[in-house]
Formats: sequence, structure tokens, C-alpha cells
Amino acid sequence: MAGRDDPEGQMWAEACDMLQRAERLHRQFFLPRHAVAPLPVWHPPADMLETEAEVLILIALPGVPPEAVEAVIEDGALRVAGLRLLPAELRNAAIHRLELPQGRFERRIPLPPGRYTTPVRHSLVDGCLLVRLEKAG
Repeated sequence: MAGRDDPEGQMWAEACDMLQRAERLHRQFFLPRHAVAPLPVWHPPADMLETEAEVLILIALPGVPPEAVEAVIEDGALRVAGLRLLPAELRNAAIHRLELPQGRFERRIPLPPGRYTTPVRHSLVDGCLLVRLEKAG
């Protein structure tokens, strides 16, 4: 095994240190917030597809019930906001790994030009929020 005195061993040690720093930063970024933050803590990933009759938007929100999500059209964009918290029975559990973000989330997704019927309909499908925007006219 190479030691720290040779360049290969030093590069390996530096790479391991960088990976450890990255893991610490990742844990800090997704640190659970116990108080409700006034600003979004995280932004969920989303897919948008369009058919002749509607625009479909899938937003990854595992563990978030659809009734806890606000979805509205504002200024030509879909705004989806809500809160993802650990279930009450797990809030005092020892955390060994917490990769799914917690706290307030918000996502603004620019929409294709056009008019859409309201209200915005959404439901939960396989851990994703499915927003269906029917085209008007």
C-alpha cells in the first residue's frame, strides 16, 4: 500500500479527505429544520410533459401528502409549495442517514405559453405529485 510520502499515496489521501468533506457538506445541507422556515429550504426535482390537451408535471415529493401541498399558477409559472417533516414518532429517533430533505419546499416551474383551467388539480402517484393542467380553449 502506498504511503503519504509518495505522490500516488498523497493523491489518494487528498481524494479521501475531499470525499469526507463533501459528505459533511451534504449532511449540513439536508439538516432537518425543527422550526418552519419562512423561506424554502429545498426545491424538489420535477418533470414536465405536454400533450394536446394538457400539461403534466411530476414533482418528486416522497412522504408528502397531496393535501399538504399548495399548487397554483402565478405569472405564467406553476408554484408548488409545502412542508415535508419527519413523522412525529420518528422526530426523537437517532438519525444514521437523512438524505431526503426536510422542511419547507417550493418550486416554480415556467409553463408553456397558453391558458389553463383552474383550479390546479394534483394527486400523489408513486411518490410523486402529479399536477394536471388542462389547456383552456
